[in-house]
Amino acid sequence: MKNLMIKEGYKPLLNLIDTEKAIKLVKDTFERELQNQLNLIRVSAPLFVFPGTGLNDNLNGYEKAVSFKAVELEDELEIVQSLAKWKRNALKKYNFSNGTGLYTDMNAIRPFEELDNLHSLYVDQWDWEKIIQKEDRNYPFLQSVVRKVYQALLNTEDVVSKAYPVLKHDLPENITFVSTASLEEMYPNLSRKDRENEIAKKHKAVFIYQIGAPLSDGEPHDGRAADYDDWQLNGDIVVWYDVLQIAFEISSMGIRVDKDSLQKQLKAKHEEYKLDLPYAQDILHDRLPLTVGGGIGQSRMCMYMLKKVHIGEVQSSAWSKEDLALLEKHHIHLL
Repeated sequence: MKNLMIKEGYKPLLNLIDTEKAIKLVKDTFERELQNQLNLIRVSAPLFVFPGTGLNDNLNGYEKAVSFKAVELEDELEIVQSLAKWKRNALKKYNFSNGTGLYTDMNAIRPFEELDNLHSLYVDQWDWEKIIQKEDRNYPFLQSVVRKVYQALLNTEDVVSKAYPVLKHDLPENITFVSTASLEEMYPNLSRKDRENEIAKKHKAVFIYQIGAPLSDGEPHDGRAADYDDWQLNGDIVVWYDVLQIAFEISSMGIRVDKDSLQKQLKAKHEEYKLDLPYAQDILHDRLPLTVGGGIGQSRMCMYMLKKVHIGEVQSSAWSKEDLALLEKHHIHLL
């Protein structure tokens, strides 16, 4: 774990039993708050899909999904990497109406992850999606949705801090909005990650928007798949994490592509072959609803709310013997 950060003198604020209880409190509370803020219902979701459908998310394009062959099926299956595309199909299949939506638990395996304090091989997040109208595909509407998600965060922090007073409030009352182009203008000599550190440290909670399109140097602020988020109408909720003194991404979200942005973005990434996949064809022929959606890290949120220095303190995953020994030496006990 080459990027492992060791915090000298760290002592967990909750013991293991209280940690497990608090994890459930965080998850139960946030699910309820998110559901109420965005008018969602919970649905079941797949752990694996057929690659040929185009429903799996290929993230930045270079990550390879975990695959396997089932004895009684002819075609290979892939573990989902996110449910960004599956959710849009589910909204149509289940006949959701405008302004309503779904959320679900997404579990994935990402063997390509570089393991550190925030990243593990196991991914757990809430994936949500809701139907919008054509006139909602704009920045003010995106802002309104972000504020609702952020309010769910604030309400959850309030419940958790009342149940465990040792876990003090850190989130500001309001979230700040800043574009990736503005960040580039503000901090032209800093790396992308350092720009996020600076703006998060200043405002404590920010929504960094317009991720995926090239900046002035020809490269995007961060990678985004070309076929689900509209790069002009997406972004990340990033908070300042005082425990590790870093910018801490909790959620990635955005208004999804329509037929025009889908074609434009696939062309920009030289991925026009995806236009032949069933998912893209459904968008091109208006067979899928227009939507907004996102993913919110469950373990990330628990780590933040419970003031942990390592994601392994709030989820059970796999780590090297060397890392386990080093963490144990510094009194960091993983689940």
